[in-house]
Amino acid sequence: MTTILVTGGTGTLGRLVTERLRADGHEVRVLSRRTRPYAVDLRTGGAGLDAALAGAETVVHCASTQGGGDDRAARNLLAAARRAGVGHLVYISIVGVDRVPMGYYRTKLAVERLIEESGLGWTVLRATQFHDLLVTLFERLAKSPVLAVPAGVPDQPVEVAEVAGRLVELALGAPAGRVPDMAGPEVRGLDSLARAYLRATGRRRPVVRVPLAGGTYRAFRSGGHLAPDRAVGEVTFEEYLAARFGGSPTGGPA
Repeated sequence: MTTILVTGGTGTLGRLVTERLRADGHEVRVLSRRTRPYAVDLRTGGAGLDAALAGAETVVHCASTQGGGDDRAARNLLAAARRAGVGHLVYISIVGVDRVPMGYYRTKLAVERLIEESGLGWTVLRATQFHDLLVTLFERLAKSPVLAVPAGVPDQPVEVAEVAGRLVELALGAPAGRVPDMAGPEVRGLDSLARAYLRATGRRRPVVRVPLAGGTYRAFRSGGHLAPDRAVGEVTFEEYLAARFGGSPTGGPA
């Protein structure tokens, strides 16, 4: 039985990773800012971090925040992992962090580099955005009478449970470095995905494609966040919507 620490273990991805590892019989410690006994803010570190890592053989690093500080959190985690003699650190990153000039992506890329240079055994998996992130986006946009999406931007959402399964597989294996990306089964325009969301939730909104400007928009429009050659995910967006909201999963691209 392996002792594994999952950072962000109460989040969307970390919770599933934790459940699967425990179901396989492993001892899993969940580290988050508010969950005892390992309630630790990685951005500040502290004695609680050393206690959480004591005796752990592997760390699955799922904790992240778009509010900033992921690089500082990674430095604290890596220093403590070295002190604890951790043999393997697995990190979930995002497809396109080296191609999309957005602040959050740049920070994720910086964390990747910190891990590569840490002296620890490491594995990095980049995945495309999760289905539920799109739903969160569309829920917010649908509060207006018109659902406006960036014009010409495609996406390739992946099922979070499938990513969790891959992370568990990697965590139980030897350090593998940067492994092949993991992407969803379909590349779809955001307008098509938005219409699928509206159908699944019974909402009626015109979907309007709005041209934007700037390097980040150009990178998304050119598909810098996609991995069409790594479309290994199986669950489509319609299938995810049907499971979450009910209804038929056979709507297909709009």
